[in-house]
Amino acid sequence: MDFGLKDRVYIVTGGTRGLGRAAARELVADGARVVVSGRLEQSVASAAAEFGGPGQAVGVVADNADTGTPERLISAARSAFNRLDGVLISVGGPPTGASDTIDDDQWRAAFESVFLGAVRLSRAVAAELGEGGVIGFVLSGSVYEPIPGLAISNALRPALAGYAKTLANELGPRGIRVVGLLPAHIETDRVRELDELTGDADAARERATADVPLRRYGSPDEFGRSAAFLLSPAASYLTGVMLSIDGGVRKGF
Repeated sequence: MDFGLKDRVYIVTGGTRGLGRAAARELVADGARVVVSGRLEQSVASAAAEFGGPGQAVGVVADNADTGTPERLISAARSAFNRLDGVLISVGGPPTGASDTIDDDQWRAAFESVFLGAVRLSRAVAAELGEGGVIGFVLSGSVYEPIPGLAISNALRPALAGYAKTLANELGPRGIRVVGLLPAHIETDRVRELDELTGDADAARERATADVPLRRYGSPDEFGRSAAFLLSPAASYLTGVMLSIDGGVRKGF
């Protein structure tokens, strides 16, 4: 199936590792061009090179919490490709911990990065997009059900999902779509780190996948293909959706 991605241009934040990188890779594989951002210069350069370098991919060192990031990313897309068709807003997972172990500074930092940074970027991109544009948010299964030990994520991801639904209603009349991707049990570096923190990674994996109907972790590539579809013109009548990419672990409809 042709997703219609050829020569379309997307910003992918957090595109240097994990789910963001997997999504950027699939977008490029289907003909899109990307601006990828991350906080480390070496990882940004590595990702841009993997995705084809100048003419195909541009890397920008940027932090979602920085108020200047939206302008820098949009300018990079305009300068390199003279167009912008959408954005996938992905940020690294906030600190782990139960609610009684997280201090005010951690809450503030996570709010700035996970929530406010995403709102700020989506608002700026929305002002640039025309009909057919799309804004995607990488959220979490915690939108529907809290995950033990991830109090910050359990608070901020559902809040961002509510904002995304609101934005979908507001931007729909302009022909701009807004979608959310809700990964769970995808085998990223972060998931492996969380498994290792238990002291027995193999046992942790076995416990986690016991409740997954497919009985395994998903791969980043599987997430990336789902993201590429949702961001593409092939999904042109999907907006306001929150797509669970979890191997069936969510039990409700």
